[in-house]
Amino acid sequence: HLTMLGLGGVIGAGLFVGSGAGIAVAGPGIVVSYLIAGALAMCVMRMLGEMSAAMPASGSFSVHAERALGRWAGFSVGWLYWFLLVVVLAVEATGAAQIAHGWAPAVPQWAWVLIFMLVFTGANLAAVKNFGEFEFWFAALKVFAIVAFLVLGLLAIFGVLPDTEPVGFTHLSGDGGFLPHGWEGVISGVLAVVFAFGGLEVVTIAAAESDDPVRSVARAVRSAVYRILFFYVGSMLVIVTVLPWTAQQAGVSPYVTVLDSIGVPSAGTIMNIVVFVALLSALNANLYGSSRMVFSLAERGEAPSALLKVSGGGVPRRAVLASVAFGFVSVVLNLKWPDSVFLYMLNSVGAVLLFVWALIAVSQLRLRRRIEREAPERLVLRMWAFPYLTWAALVAMAAVLGLMLNDDGARPQLLWSAGATGLVLAVAGLREWRVGGVGRA
Repeated sequence: HLTMLGLGGVIGAGLFVGSGAGIAVAGPGIVVSYLIAGALAMCVMRMLGEMSAAMPASGSFSVHAERALGRWAGFSVGWLYWFLLVVVLAVEATGAAQIAHGWAPAVPQWAWVLIFMLVFTGANLAAVKNFGEFEFWFAALKVFAIVAFLVLGLLAIFGVLPDTEPVGFTHLSGDGGFLPHGWEGVISGVLAVVFAFGGLEVVTIAAAESDDPVRSVARAVRSAVYRILFFYVGSMLVIVTVLPWTAQQAGVSPYVTVLDSIGVPSAGTIMNIVVFVALLSALNANLYGSSRMVFSLAERGEAPSALLKVSGGGVPRRAVLASVAFGFVSVVLNLKWPDSVFLYMLNSVGAVLLFVWALIAVSQLRLRRRIEREAPERLVLRMWAFPYLTWAALVAMAAVLGLMLNDDGARPQLLWSAGATGLVLAVAGLREWRVGGVGRA
């Protein structure tokens, strides 16, 4: 279940629909963009897996940051990640509602949002295993869809499909070459796709509630990262090989364009169903992850203690309700003011994922030495080429932030996210100062 959670949590609408924006700026070079972004995500997951296998905790990287850097770090990364999840949750609920409204126009969009939120709130309140079962089947459908796409694409490339000529590999080098916009296009592609890898972190949060956390997280991290890279890079390679990169249209899923070109009937409807499932899957995962994160914060005195109440089945119901309540607020803002209030909220979490990843890397640098010194037997999963690859990942994150600052489209996200991060850090600092002042008194 955890392996499928790792696959399902990150295979979302960003891949099925959003990848078109990356192809537009990088051409066939989008394959290299995904390799770079995927390598960074794999490094982060390996670091997170190392710490989570050695010290399983429901708060995952928030707990690790606190142990490595102090309470301010655990408080900051925990609340930032919670805010990120409950805001993105609104985008997913609204996107799924738009698709459902297209299928059943008689039901208003807001009603679909309400239905989805109530269903997944109920599932998350009932039992932990419900979340796992939902995610298992959601992920299974998405994985099946990508595998089927890869198989059909390969058959088209080699001309095995009925009434088709071999496509070959001419589109990789034709139409302006493999890098039609040069390496600048590849870097722009990285900016367009790197955030699609967000969501993997929920695996380590869920692992803490499994029967064997150490073994579960190690196995899930090992298998998930390689398969995700294979699915992402493999499907991009098929897309830019089967069709010229210039054939992709803005707002249309590249997967639909390819399936249409090789004669798959009702390709648009099929992919709409897959995207719909992907959105609901991400909504479910984000609701779970946000509730466990705020519960972990409450356990450490960084959130109201009222959130600590747990049901007989081990579900932190008040934490679930608190997360879904803010999720409902976000959805209302998205439906009522998508281009003003909600846009500012969305921008304010645009680069938060990178800040979270950076704190994961810094925490791993500190904790690895401590674990090696105090309990080396806990290192059942080790970061590759430590500490050099950890430092390289940090440099890569800084480079992406620098690129965002120089990109007109990404700059507002970076500035708003930096503002939100600065506000949370200021609150964390004030809390530390107050505790220190009470201690001295």
